[in-house]
Amino acid sequence: MAVQDNGDVRVDPSRRRLLMAAAAAPVLAGAGPGAASAEPARLQPVMPSSTVESDWSKVAEILGRAGTMADDSVYRVRFARQDLPVITYGVTLFLGSYAAFARYDDGRTLVMGSMAVTETELQHATDALHAGGLEVTAVHKHLLAHEPAMWWTHFHGHAEDPVDLARSVSAALAVTTTPSAPPAASQPRVDLDVPAIEDALNARGVNDSGILRFTFNRGETITDHGRVLPPATGMTTLLSFYPLGDRRAAVNGDLAMTAGEVRNVLTALRRGGIDIVELHNHGLTEEPRLFFAHFWAIGDGVTLARALRAAVDATNTGPAA
Repeated sequence: MAVQDNGDVRVDPSRRRLLMAAAAAPVLAGAGPGAASAEPARLQPVMPSSTVESDWSKVAEILGRAGTMADDSVYRVRFARQDLPVITYGVTLFLGSYAAFARYDDGRTLVMGSMAVTETELQHATDALHAGGLEVTAVHKHLLAHEPAMWWTHFHGHAEDPVDLARSVSAALAVTTTPSAPPAASQPRVDLDVPAIEDALNARGVNDSGILRFTFNRGETITDHGRVLPPATGMTTLLSFYPLGDRRAAVNGDLAMTAGEVRNVLTALRRGGIDIVELHNHGLTEEPRLFFAHFWAIGDGVTLARALRAAVDATNTGPAA
């Protein structure tokens, strides 16, 4: 069966293949005495439960404001920083934070979100999130040159009682100058050619306090630690158009991508004259792994919409309902 060569024994190739097949047979079969080392069956991911706004009344009480429902399961609370106008390239923006809560079929609740903080608030916010048992999953910029210096801190946590999570979020916000009360409701007209922009993006926009926003959901099911993450927890592409008059707009936002989509998305943005601000993660352990490209540009709203459409088309996403 063998030939001698420098003291080594070489097995005939056909016999080697036969021995390897025999050794693998119990594992491949997945049954019988030899199958003890077979990989265990993968558990089904835990699904979010349907909820309504009244289910989150205690969370709203602790956070000092009501949220809104999304995806039939996510309670999203926004914290506008009307105390802090931010100027970038001559455009004044009012930024904000959010927390998204979702209850799951096993009775536990998840919170994910992002805090917009000044540079002097960043370390205090990080410490407060950790003290409340939440994980900081990303720290980065959303804008290029801007005053005052701002950072965005993403967080993630889960607990049996959503009240505990709300208290942790509230404590982190308390170390910033984020207003404790929501701003007065206002819905001015979007001063842009909305139908043309919607046609360019093949999607319907939403008037958000005079800003035209578009959301695109990933085509895959996103999971984290065995839990399905609804799009409204933050697993989406968001495009924002800020009217500047005369059909012009400033655009920013972020595009959610898998690793294989990144190059084509960034190439499409640059071909459209759109500046790239950041390429980064928002979470730590989601599957499939997602990356986010933040962008910025000023120009004709419809022209910018066409450029963004090319970038969106390079991803596995579709317009949110």
